[in-house]
Amino acid sequence: MGLKVGDPIPKFSLLDQNGRTFHVDDVLGKKALVIYFYPKDNTPGCIAEACSFRDSYEQFTQLGAEVIGISSDSEKKHGKFASKYQLPFVLLADTGRKVKRLFKVEDNLFGLLPGRETYVVNKEGKIILVFNSVNASQHMRKALKALKAENSK
Repeated sequence: MGLKVGDPIPKFSLLDQNGRTFHVDDVLGKKALVIYFYPKDNTPGCIAEACSFRDSYEQFTQLGAEVIGISSDSEKKHGKFASKYQLPFVLLADTGRKVKRLFKVEDNLFGLLPGRETYVVNKEGKIILVFNSVNASQHMRKALKALKAENSK
């Protein structure tokens, strides 16, 4: 069973696409987070998902949120992916899949495909949305809707 709404997110640190260490503790308490786990850079679904977050990035920042993409690709691959598609947000290299395990993201299709799962986390570090779907086009919309609802409270 994965993490649920109301659970605190696990603490973690990973290298970003620029080789810098990202510590989740540096953001908690300051911003909401949209953390999306995706299978692989430069695959059709992952390109569509990343570009949907890119195209709506300004809406996320206006709602006080930071977008973070995580896959098992290296920071170097992430750098090329971010550059090619002009991604304005952080991509984290979870090469050992440690953070994926902390979040209990499960593989799909009998374990053949890495999981595609999105978490929306409020400023206090509590999960307000967990969305798991192989349909890459739904993740950004669900995350944006959850943030809007949180901000209207």
